[in-house]
Amino acid sequence: MKRSKSYFDLAYATQVNEHLAVIERKYHSLIQRSIETYLRFEPDVETRNRKPLKRPSGIGAEWEIRFGQDNRFRVFYAVEPENRRVLILAIGTKRGSRLVIGRQEVIL
Repeated sequence: MKRSKSYFDLAYATQVNEHLAVIERKYHSLIQRSIETYLRFEPDVETRNRKPLKRPSGIGAEWEIRFGQDNRFRVFYAVEPENRRVLILAIGTKRGSRLVIGRQEVIL
């Protein structure tokens, strides 16, 4: 199968499993589908729901995507353009001004 020139592989940090463990299982397929949709192609192009982080994060993420009802879910990632790879570093939920990744409230 010939891949598109802009195709990126996805790699997940080991801690992502811990982040998913605290998110209700019924949302896991939405999260997986959204990651595939938003990050396989042009993960480093800003859109309405995909933005570069304004400040460096402590987890090494440079970008975030927002999706789900009320943009509840956040995926934080870094792009390795030379390797055509996206590193998924954290998955969290946001309600109001509160962002929770795993079992911790986080300020980015």
